[in-house]
Amino acid sequence: MTGDHPHPHPPEPGEASPLRVPLGIAFALAAAATFGITAPVSKYLLASASPLALAGLLYAGGGVGLALASTARRHAEREARLRGADVPWLVGAILLGGVIGPVLMLFGFQRISGISGALLLNLEAPVTAVVATLLFKEHLGRRGVLALGLVVAGSVLLGRPSESGQTDPWGALAVLGACSAWGIENNLMTRLSQRDPWAVARTKMLAAGVCNLFLLRLTGGEFPEPQTVGLAVFVGAWGYGASNLLALKAMRELGAARQATFFASAPFIGAVAAVFILGEWPDAWALAAGALMLAGITFLILERHAHRHRHATLAHDHAHSHEDPHHGHVHDPAVTGTHAHPHQHEAVEHEHPHLPDAHHRHEH
Repeated sequence: MTGDHPHPHPPEPGEASPLRVPLGIAFALAAAATFGITAPVSKYLLASASPLALAGLLYAGGGVGLALASTARRHAEREARLRGADVPWLVGAILLGGVIGPVLMLFGFQRISGISGALLLNLEAPVTAVVATLLFKEHLGRRGVLALGLVVAGSVLLGRPSESGQTDPWGALAVLGACSAWGIENNLMTRLSQRDPWAVARTKMLAAGVCNLFLLRLTGGEFPEPQTVGLAVFVGAWGYGASNLLALKAMRELGAARQATFFASAPFIGAVAAVFILGEWPDAWALAAGALMLAGITFLILERHAHRHRHATLAHDHAHSHEDPHHGHVHDPAVTGTHAHPHQHEAVEHEHPHLPDAHHRHEH
């Protein structure tokens, strides 16, 4: 089988590429749903576990869950494998997203309410967008910038000092630090999103869990009771493992900035869950902040980006289907469905709606 032949029939200018945007949005929202409820559950578990111990157990649970699910997985060969060149990106993602980020988040959750903590996680989206646009050539139009501004405005409302003691500035800063770590990590993970998402998420989860638990032992921290361990591992399996897998799939189609902004729906889910899990009720400030954030997400959903652009010659390896006109190369014998192999794209210029996926990271 060969896959390095150029396009026999390059897309004509103006030809619409079959976008997978709805699928990407579905993945992002599913990732948000699985992660969102972990915010109030994590605050509940902090009563019986330190931030470092809980972070280790959550990520270890995510890794174990993905490892077990992988045993029943079919057609793994349809995905591109991790390679040596991916190691620096993966190590950075593990340290920022699996160690620094969760420990800061859980420290912050000790000092603020579950609702405020859940909604403050929306700051991950603007940090991701800033890094993506400045360093990784992702583009956000005016509507996208407005959307992120609304999210930030809502987060500022939640970070105010509270007379009731529910919101603490240091706690809010800790969550901001976590969001900053995750914002950078999201962009690193986007570089890895063309690889097998199961392998990437599983490796990250297991490595982060081991690192956190090793640091716990190194610092003399206490291991929680068995019932806390069991619940944390269970929550980690679906709230961290499944969420990371789905987020990687979303990044393929949407890019880091948009995936993070759609993922910002997770704190809304967490805030609603906090009502039932922690018995907390939102005040007027939290409701106003939630309204601003919801307006920002709505603006981004309505965004449309299309212009004439040029694809430079490109050789890479990722899962693809020949239903996409960007992948018009031929195989002998013929191949159908999704598959992965090194392949080459010839230069072509055309116009169609697009997002910053692996083929559309260009200057504007």
